Amino acid sequence: MSHSSGQDPLHGVTLKMIVMQLEKKYGWEELGRRIKIKCFTNDPSISSSLKFLRRTPWARQKVETLYLQTSWSANNIWKTRD
Repeated sequence: MSHSSGQDPLHGVTLKMIVMQLEKKYGWEELGRRIKIKCFTNDPSISSSLKFLRRTPWARQKVETLYLQTSWSANNIWKTRD
C-alpha cells in the first residue's frame, strides 16, 4: 500500500482543500480553461465540484495533478511539497 517512490505528496490534503486552493489561486474561469470539466465552467461552486470529482476518478486525477504542479507561496498552509 505504500508508494515505492516515497510518501504520498497529497497525504493529509483533502479534496476540498485542493479545490479551494486552486479556486483561490486561479478562479473558476481559469480552472475551466486548464481542466475542461463542466463543474468548473457551468455555474461552478465548491460543493458541485466536490460531488463531481468524488464520483469521477479521471477528473479528480487531473485536479490533483494541477495542484501538485502549481507553484505555491511560502506562506501557504496547505503546501505539500518544497
